[in-house]
Amino acid sequence: MSDNSTIINPEDVIKKEARGIDNADLGEVQEVGIEYIVTQKGILDKDKYYIPKNLVDHFDGHNVFFTVTEEEVKQYKEYRQTL
Repeated sequence: MSDNSTIINPEDVIKKEARGIDNADLGEVQEVGIEYIVTQKGILDKDKYYIPKNLVDHFDGHNVFFTVTEEEVKQYKEYRQTL
């Protein structure tokens, strides 16, 4: 995808909510990298997701919307044990 919908300003989206298809809760944006947007979901048991930028649909000023379901986003979960 090479249209302007995937071009976002990192300062605008940090600490904003990430949403998927059907308004699925994908957590809160923590970082914006070159290829991925990192979201974190959870209060005690925090899950991090590295979602490819090409899955960004749009940003409405409050939420970053991705073209992925809550089930599909599991493939982007970081599997790392915390000590």
